[in-house]
Amino acid sequence: MLRAYGPDCDGGFIDPHHGPIPPNATWIDLEEPTREEEKLVEKLIGHNVPTQQELTEIEPSSRLFERDGALYMTLSALRGVREGKPETTPIGFVLADNRLVTVRYATPLPVLAFGDHVLREPGLARDALTVLVRLLDAIIERLADELEASGAEIERISTHIFGKEVDERRIPAQRLTALLTRIGRAQSLLAKIRETAVSTARLLSFLGASTPVKADETARGHVGSLMTDVSSLVDHSGFLGDNLIFLLDAALGLISVEQNAAMKLFSWAALIFLPPTLVAGIYGMNFEHMPELDWLYGYPFALGLILASAVLPVLYFKWRRWI
Repeated sequence: MLRAYGPDCDGGFIDPHHGPIPPNATWIDLEEPTREEEKLVEKLIGHNVPTQQELTEIEPSSRLFERDGALYMTLSALRGVREGKPETTPIGFVLADNRLVTVRYATPLPVLAFGDHVLREPGLARDALTVLVRLLDAIIERLADELEASGAEIERISTHIFGKEVDERRIPAQRLTALLTRIGRAQSLLAKIRETAVSTARLLSFLGASTPVKADETARGHVGSLMTDVSSLVDHSGFLGDNLIFLLDAALGLISVEQNAAMKLFSWAALIFLPPTLVAGIYGMNFEHMPELDWLYGYPFALGLILASAVLPVLYFKWRRWI
């Protein structure tokens, strides 16, 4: 699909077989483009449009470069958060003369929201560099919102793990499994947020050193502000990541505590029942000559000995504060 934004552009779809791209278009958005749409855009801007395979390259030299006066940039954008399947998708940017071409094979929410914003305020698409900077601003703002939501989720997990009362921290196995799943999902989202933030920081650093930004004082200041924002997001995501690792260790510690408590219970049971079992085993032997067999008080004596062998070790261990 091909859309065009700018003066005298309504942001509607353009059919490459029936209509040309408006000459005043400053932002051309390609979503899952066909080869015909790519050729139409390449003819207009005089430069090649990156393919899907080229967008998936991960080395910086393939993601950020200048060719024949055009800037080629690729950004890993966060998507799928609402669906519960966060992932990153590459978005290609080609800045040539006064036209910005975006190539994408998914629709992250910031791009969709920014397109609607441009339709409401056409002045945002007065030139390609403004569109690029504002679009990056929208992506970073959305990233900050997701990072804030991740921080709130981590805080809820922390409250759940470190309850004020001891009984609140005793978690059944089913709930404990759900808790570990929440930690894993939060870590997955945080990793995707950090990936997008780092990718955006690299793009902004490259863009800030480019000739078009250096020549535009307003754009230069805006890009510098965005670089500061992204740097803060990267640092904050690292802090949240460390906090999440701590919570994972704490959750695993709770599992160990519960396991130790269960093993301790079995140890107490062995402590109580093992000595009486030994006494009962002795008097259960079928020897002919056992003095207690003919003793009138032999049976009460054996019962008392069994009871004492169960109680005395418990009292002794409590006195030594071992249990």
